[in-house]
Amino acid sequence: MQESKIYSIPNRFRQVENMHIVLWLMKDACWAMNFRTLGTIMIVPTLAVAILITWQTRHIHSELLHNLVVTLWITANCTWMIGEFFGWDDHLLGDYGLRQLTIIPFTIGLLILLYYYVFLARNVSYQEKMNIRTNETIEQELNR
Repeated sequence: MQESKIYSIPNRFRQVENMHIVLWLMKDACWAMNFRTLGTIMIVPTLAVAILITWQTRHIHSELLHNLVVTLWITANCTWMIGEFFGWDDHLLGDYGLRQLTIIPFTIGLLILLYYYVFLARNVSYQEKMNIRTNETIEQELNR
């Protein structure tokens, strides 16, 4: 019988991630409802919590990279929203508006994931090192 692995992260991290989902949904709901002021205000806590999550997982490399990509995704998402809210979506910079500029953070995020899955995730020694580091991080959190 093959050994199954259990993935876990510290509870404090999970609570922040769950709060982040609420903030992100509120921001996107404001965007969908065209609530410009509230939607623009919601950028700050949504992006701040994404950065916090990225910082919290800095010792778990795979989590760090994925959370960095989420932060880039939210950055692109917020840029697109601002472009739509304030009419900067088209022809802000010649033929390009803010929506077209979102390709920059989206591409950086995709390149990070490509690097992770092509080079790191398939490397057995990397995986072993990350398992050790993850367990150490969980131990540190439990001893807080």
